[in-house]
Parts: sequence; C-alpha cells; structure tokens
Amino acid sequence: MSSMTTATPPVTPARPPTPGPGFVQRWTDKKSWARRVPLLPALIFIAIMTQLPFLATIVISFTNWNANYPDEIAFGTLNNFKTVFTDPALRASVGFTILLTTTVVLVSLAFGLGIALLLNRKFIGRGAVRTMMIAPFLIVPVAAALLWKHALYNPEYGLFNGLLKGLFGDNAPQPDWITNTPLAAIVAALVWQWTPFMMLILLAGLPSRPLDVVEAARIDGASAWQIFTNMTLPHLRQYIELSALLGAIYVVQNFDHVFTITSGGLGTANLPYFIYQTFYTAQDYGRASAAGVVVVIGTILIATAALRTAFSLFKEESR
Repeated sequence: MSSMTTATPPVTPARPPTPGPGFVQRWTDKKSWARRVPLLPALIFIAIMTQLPFLATIVISFTNWNANYPDEIAFGTLNNFKTVFTDPALRASVGFTILLTTTVVLVSLAFGLGIALLLNRKFIGRGAVRTMMIAPFLIVPVAAALLWKHALYNPEYGLFNGLLKGLFGDNAPQPDWITNTPLAAIVAALVWQWTPFMMLILLAGLPSRPLDVVEAARIDGASAWQIFTNMTLPHLRQYIELSALLGAIYVVQNFDHVFTITSGGLGTANLPYFIYQTFYTAQDYGRASAAGVVVVIGTILIATAALRTAFSLFKEESR
C-alpha cells in the first residue's frame, strides 16, 4: 500500500511594512518644503503675536514687580502664586466667575434648545427668523453691554422702567436694576448674547435625528414629551456638551459686560476684571501675570474637554 504525501505549499513570509521617510529625507524633500514655505510667514506671525506675549507673562509671573516700588524688583520668586491662591479678593472673584459662567451657560442652553426646536420646524419666513435670532451674537460685546446698561436698565429713561410705568401708571416702581440685582443684570445681558450661539450648534444637530424612528414612535402612540426626553435629548447630548464647553470658555474670559455694566462693583468682579484691577490699579505686574497664567491654564483644561467632545462628535458623524 503506497502512501501519498501532500506537499505543503511554502509559507511566504509577510513583507515588512515599508518604512516611512526618515527625518533627513523629510527635511530635504523639496516638494514638502514647497508646501511648507508659503505657510511660514503666517506661522511666524501667529507665534510672535500669541506665544511670545504668553511666554513673557510666564516670566513676569515669577517676578516681584510692582511699579510703585521700582527698587524692589526681584526674579525667581513664587510669592505671586502664593498670593494668588490665598488672596480673599481673588477667591471671591473665582466664586463669582464660577457662578456667572454656570448660570449663563445653563440658561443660554435652555433658551437655545427651545428656540432650536421651534426653528427646526417648517414655517413661512423661517430663514428671516433664523437670521434675526442670530443677530445678538454678532453685536460687539461692549456695544451690547452699553445697550443693556443705558437703553434697558437706566432707572430714568430705560425701557424696563418705561414698561412698568406704561402698565401700572405714574405710581409704578422705578427700580435701579443694576444696583438692586447686579448679578441678574450681567446674566441677562450675557444670556441675550450667547443664546444664539447655543441655538446654532443645537440647530445643526437636530436635522441628523433618525426621522423614521421618530415617526415610528409617533405612530406607536409616544407623546411629544416622550419623544423629546427619550430620543431628541440623547441624540443632542454631545451637541449640548460642546455648546456648554465652548460657552464656558468664552464666558469665563468675559470682561466687557462686567466692566461696562457694574465696573466690578457690588461683588461682581470676576477673574478678568480682578486681573485688570491688579495690573492697572495696583500696578502689581507680577501678581497680575500669575493670576493670568492660572486663568489660561484653567481655560486650556476646559478647551481640551471641548476638543475631545468635538472629536468624538465628528467620529460618530462619520460612521
């Protein structure tokens, strides 16, 4: 009985991946430099205008530099950062900044979501209404703050007190809105300007809802509230997170409204205004720079979270 042997085909070894161009090849490649050279002026300009001032701020933050005492300038001290974290005025400004940012972002998100849901429906003149709703966000912040301070809040000729007088007669109360409710005065002006921003992001996310699933839920008897809480809100979760994070980045840095409406008085000095006071009023350049570095680090942390949310959103959109 003869035995038959089956020849095993030779195994071809896997071809190693082709190594990419080395460091020297990348830097000597003329085609790559042809693409990079036109961008160099812009990169150099950005570096000079953004990074060099920040590096100078970091250096000054380690310097004991008060313009009122020019003979006591010293470098290499951590006293500025110690003062920043132990100053009661700074702690108060941090607390007000957190309260202001949280309130403005949450209220703007609520209004923005409601307006986005309304504008997502089809009706005559929807394009014109969308344009008008975006208009407050396009106004210069200082101009918007001046509008609220003088045209709306002024106790003598402001619109709010005029409405009270028109509704209740000459005996109507004429409150000083800024003095009586300083936090609410700033919050209302910021919410008016930032609600369109929230609305734009949420309105961009609404059309990507699975409309066939929504229609099936309606046929099965789901109410509008059930569709909103179980389908619309989960779909908009990442858009809401992105809106909140981006809004927080900008509201934390807000200076115009605080400076224009209350001038930091009545307990409304936030972090940017505290830095302004430290730099221009107290002439303490070192402590102001240290506070600025702390604010930038906090803003970078928020921006990092915002970028991660945006990237995860883009990944889901590409699937």
